[in-house]
Amino acid sequence: MNLLETLHLALRALLRAKTRSVLTALGIIIGVGAVIAMVAIGDGARASVQKVFDSMGTNMLIVMPGSSMSGGARGGFGSQPTLTWDDLEAIRTQLPSVRGAAPELRSNVQVFSEDQNWTTSVVGTTPDFFDVRNWPMAMGARFSQSDQDAGSKVAILGQTVVEKLYGKGANPVGQTLRIKKTPFLVVAVAGAKGQSPVGQDFDNTIFVPASTYRRQVQAQSLGSFITGIIYVQAISADQTARAQQDITQLLRERHRLGDEAANDFDVRNLAEIASGQQESTQTMSLLLAAIAAVSLVVGGIGIMNIMLVSVTERTREIGVRVAVGARPRDILAQFLIEALTLAVLGGVIGAAVGLGVAKLLAAQFGWPMLVRPDVALAAIAFSGLVGVVFGLYPARKASLLDPIDALRYE
Repeated sequence: MNLLETLHLALRALLRAKTRSVLTALGIIIGVGAVIAMVAIGDGARASVQKVFDSMGTNMLIVMPGSSMSGGARGGFGSQPTLTWDDLEAIRTQLPSVRGAAPELRSNVQVFSEDQNWTTSVVGTTPDFFDVRNWPMAMGARFSQSDQDAGSKVAILGQTVVEKLYGKGANPVGQTLRIKKTPFLVVAVAGAKGQSPVGQDFDNTIFVPASTYRRQVQAQSLGSFITGIIYVQAISADQTARAQQDITQLLRERHRLGDEAANDFDVRNLAEIASGQQESTQTMSLLLAAIAAVSLVVGGIGIMNIMLVSVTERTREIGVRVAVGARPRDILAQFLIEALTLAVLGGVIGAAVGLGVAKLLAAQFGWPMLVRPDVALAAIAFSGLVGVVFGLYPARKASLLDPIDALRYE
C-alpha cells in the first residue's frame, strides 16, 4: 500500500467521526493558536514600544534638575532648579561622548489664531533640540541660532495645534498667531511624533526660541537657572551609558558636590526605560509560550487516547486487513498517519485562529500586527511532531495485534 492510499484511508477514518476528531485536535488548535498570537502580539508590542522611544529621540538622555527640601517637606527631581545655562553649554561642548544638547522650557498657555483659540504647551528651546529629538519639519524651516540670539518672535507648530487653530491639512507657515498677547510668526510645522509612553501628545506643542520664551512667555525669570530639563544626545547607542557617566561626573564637579554628597540632578537613560518596557512584554510572551506548550502536550495526550480508542473500535478491521496481506508496518503507518494528519490539521486551524486573535488584539490596543511565516510553519511542524510522538504508541499497538484474535474480536 502506497503513501497516498494510506493517507486516503486516514482521512476517511477521521471524517467518519468529525466531532470526535475536532475535539481531539482542540488542544493542538489552542496551542498553535496561542503560539501564533503570542509571537504576533509580542513582536507588535515591542515594535510599538520601540517606535514610541524612537520618536522621543535616538541615543537620548534626559537631565533633570534636583530635589527640594524646605521645612521638612521634600520634593522629587525637578522641584528645585539646579541646572544652569552654563551647565548646558558645558555638556554640549566639553564631553566627547555627547553629540548635542538642548533645553526644554515648558508652559501651558492659551494661543490664538485669527478665529480660533487653543490651550497648548509652549516650549522654549534652541535649534539643536530638533536634531537631538530627531524631529524633522513637515513644512517650512525651523528657527535658526540667529533667531535664538536675537530673541525673534517666531514659532514652530505641532500637527495637533495646526489642526485645532487652522484646520486639518492646513499650511499656516507665514501666518501670525498670538501667544498670550504677543504675536508670533509661524515659520514651520513640525513632523508628526505621536504620543509619549504616558500618553502625552507630542504634537500638541508650539516651539519658540528659548530667549524669546524667557522674555515673552515665562512667568518669572530665574536668572542663570534653567526652568526645565535638558535633552542630551549621545554620539552613538553604545556610547549612551558612557555619556550618562560623563554628564554625571561633569555636573558633580561643576556643582562642587563632595564624595558623600548626593546628586542635585538626575540623568535618565531612555534606553534603560525602553529595556524595562521590552522586558515586560518578554515576560508576557514567555507566559503565553508556557500556556501554548501545555496546550500542545494536552492535545498530544488527547490524540493518543483517541487513537487507542480507535484501535480498540477497529480491532476486527485490523484483523481483516492483516488476513488479506497487510503487513504490520502497513498498519503502523496507517494509524501513525491518522495521528499526524489530525495534528497537522489542528495546527493549520490553530494558526488561522491565532492570526485572527492577533488581528483583533492588535486593533484593540493600536499595535502593529507583525506576522512571522517562519514561526507559523514551525508551530505547524511542531504540532505534527506532537502527533507522531503521541500517536506512535497506539499505532505500534495496532500493528502488533494477533490477526486471529483480532478477527474473533466482537
